[in-house]
Amino acid sequence: MADAKPLEGRLAVVTGASRGVGYQAALGYAKAGAHVIAIARTVGGLEELDDEINAAGGSATLVPLDITDFDALDRLGATINERWGKLDILLGNAAVLGVITPLAQCEPKVFENLFAINVTANYRLLRSLDPLLQASDAGRALFITSGAATSEPAFTGPYSASKAALETLVRTYAKENRLSNVNANIVNPGTLRTKMRATYAPGENPDTVTPPNEIVPALIMLASATTQENGKTYDFPSGRWHNVN
Repeated sequence: MADAKPLEGRLAVVTGASRGVGYQAALGYAKAGAHVIAIARTVGGLEELDDEINAAGGSATLVPLDITDFDALDRLGATINERWGKLDILLGNAAVLGVITPLAQCEPKVFENLFAINVTANYRLLRSLDPLLQASDAGRALFITSGAATSEPAFTGPYSASKAALETLVRTYAKENRLSNVNANIVNPGTLRTKMRATYAPGENPDTVTPPNEIVPALIMLASATTQENGKTYDFPSGRWHNVN
């Protein structure tokens, strides 16, 4: 019989937790026994998440912040260290699509903001939280990517480039931790029913798209101490691991 609480006693940080994949992952981690530090800009979404977690018998700490506030991310690490002294799970989920436009017509401020959220914020999270992940007996760092990182669809140049950069960053971090208790992996969720998907494909019937809660069992598995893969990409649609190099 499967463990009903596979993340019992674990501490998890989830970014972009006010909606979509982040919301469902935070709720799923809490139901699986983890205490969730839920990060997002949208206070209302965080409060709804907290209500659901409490109703399910779980626990969470809400952190309303913009992840481009890099000083706040540094303070986050210090606060977690002071209160818990470790971190078991980091799910870097927060991301933006940017503007669907030809690359040459993308405004610099849009490009720079997209990289700040999709790439730099995740680097700053690792910089702030790495000592806490190292203090765990099985630190797990997961980052959400997109098929756009390799398929490079037209009119999504900055987004595609940011996801490719994120993948390289995570694989590098994984190699640096090959002898530690910390594993870092990339998750390709495929096509899920999220606000970002609706923005990219506005004419698509949402009922034909997989709801984001369906990826939760996989994210729980990937965050568990029993998963030993490191520096790989887990492809949710196929349920398979891919090793780039």
